Amino acid sequence: MKNKKVLIISSEVTPYLPQTQKSINSFMIPKRINEVGGHTRIFMPLYGMINERRHQLHEVIRLSGMNVVINDLDMPLIIKVASIPKERMQVYFIDNDEYFKRKGILKDSKGNLFKDNDERMIFFTKGVIETVKKLNWSPDIIHLHGWFTSLFPIYLKTYFADEAMFSSTKIVTSIYPKDFEKKLSVNLIKKVLFDNIPQGEVKPLTNPSYENLMDLAIQSSDGIIFSGGDLCKSVKEIANKSEKPILKFEEISGEDSYVDFYNSQII
Repeated sequence: MKNKKVLIISSEVTPYLPQTQKSINSFMIPKRINEVGGHTRIFMPLYGMINERRHQLHEVIRLSGMNVVINDLDMPLIIKVASIPKERMQVYFIDNDEYFKRKGILKDSKGNLFKDNDERMIFFTKGVIETVKKLNWSPDIIHLHGWFTSLFPIYLKTYFADEAMFSSTKIVTSIYPKDFEKKLSVNLIKKVLFDNIPQGEVKPLTNPSYENLMDLAIQSSDGIIFSGGDLCKSVKEIANKSEKPILKFEEISGEDSYVDFYNSQII
């Protein structure tokens, strides 16, 4: 992994949010990549529950100021950054008052999915990629964590297909245990099609369930990681049938397992 660049994109990263398997992985994997000579950058949303003062976040003026178009609406994009203490790791936060300034991550206080998660996903996807373009930082691998990042593979391979800096980038998707039963807005596919993404490429979004979001991500990824022992059976079947390289949960014995997977199966 020496001098290889890995972009970590996640809906949760510790120490900014409570510890979950996803938030811990999103911290520990890039930490190990740095230790073995790689270079990482981490992106996550700036939820209202994150204490900006305690974590010493600051706005990056040269990256902020652009608008992201969501279904014909211009939504302002603000980029903030923080450094994880004692680590050579920078975390970039995608911010927008309408989408993220609320006391919840992906669900409200009653455990219901936010109704605008579809737009939040599109905004996060396009916001991250546009920011990486401004940074002029071409990743060898993009490692995605969780269903909230499931639009990244198809956007990179269609909407951003002409961006030379991603032409050799490989995409790895980590699948986590299913954490919602209902569906995202049925308007998700319409909003994705607004970006001129071919309808045949996003058929799973006609029924935006957890299973279909992961199906979409799997089909456009270069490698899959089973990040849990109790994954959705149908999603595991989709991954196995895809014939993509898979790192199975029982094969993971620490962060070096991910580095070995990158080296042997992805790069």
